[in-house]
Amino acid sequence: MVRHIISAAFAVIFLAGAPLLGVYLAGHETAQYLGFPPVTTAVTTEHAPFSWSAFYLLITLILLIIAPFIIKIFTTRQTVKSAVNRERKFPAWGWGGLLIMLAGWVLAWTRFPWFSQFQTYTFTIPWIGYIILINGIIYKRTGRSLLTNEPLYLACLFLFSAVFWWYFEFLNQFVQNWYYVNIETLGSIEFFLYATLPFATVLPAVISTFRLLKTFPGLSRGLDHFIGIPVTHPKTAAVTWTAIAAAALALTPLLYDYMFPALWLAPLVIIAAALIFTGVPTFLKDITRGNWSTVFLLALAALICGFFWEMWNYFSYTRWEYSVPLVHKFMIFEMPVLGYAGYLPFGVQCGLMGCLVRSLTGTTPSPGADARPFAGTEC
Repeated sequence: MVRHIISAAFAVIFLAGAPLLGVYLAGHETAQYLGFPPVTTAVTTEHAPFSWSAFYLLITLILLIIAPFIIKIFTTRQTVKSAVNRERKFPAWGWGGLLIMLAGWVLAWTRFPWFSQFQTYTFTIPWIGYIILINGIIYKRTGRSLLTNEPLYLACLFLFSAVFWWYFEFLNQFVQNWYYVNIETLGSIEFFLYATLPFATVLPAVISTFRLLKTFPGLSRGLDHFIGIPVTHPKTAAVTWTAIAAAALALTPLLYDYMFPALWLAPLVIIAAALIFTGVPTFLKDITRGNWSTVFLLALAALICGFFWEMWNYFSYTRWEYSVPLVHKFMIFEMPVLGYAGYLPFGVQCGLMGCLVRSLTGTTPSPGADARPFAGTEC
């Protein structure tokens, strides 16, 4: 327990303290970044204009990372058995989730006069429906789901999710890559309460989507026997990478036009290192044996959720918009196309948070009618 507390304390210091250290080294006041709640409502710094060189460089790096996984999947010849049980009916509550999702979607994208006083609060509704619907599909395919078999774990995901995403709102203050519009009527406390509700759906949505993707073994075929990364001294490696990640976060306020990708990469490294030190079981050990299936599916799950986040945001009244340096071009909804790459490491972070929540709550995956898709380290 002492080791857990110490590791958590150091993780928080690095995650929050590193960017504040960068502000201090730049000679700026840190107080402006400590306001509550942390929210960006306007871009007050001038970002670098679009650069074809930066665009080509970034897209090349992204393709170099993801191409080996795609090639491995499409060149692997093996028979995979789906987890579908065709005799099981789709649950009634799953249909209820679909109706809630569609109703929330309609309310978010329309402007009914009778609903005007609630128009700001629509974003949570489709995500609640989405989470219920996805769990319904999983239940249809496997006979188990987070909603029916692990309600405590799911409830804890909602609680931890809100804190998790508020951290990224804190980080965004240093780079101002996104900002919120039409929140002028909300006071600080009211905005905190309003935003916490949709923030609480992030982890449940990503991990539920990941659980669904795992029921389709073909999506990650071959990745369970891929490139292994043996680590002889994991704790030493964790210290080294934590130092590098903390340095990147510290540089972010100084070089925000060039270091903004660190917002999605550095926290992943620091969180992973903290979990290694505390001994929390995670899927990271699978990577050392060449099993990348969980990492790949988590990244894909976040990308799918990211598409829905951006789509439902697009015509919402209260929404966010982007100001991304160097690559702000070729928009899909409000997001520049290369910005979607940020969802890939974010999905892995969500998976690590799921492992942390499972460890803290003492919950374990419960067996179901078909537990094959859930074998191994579970989040």
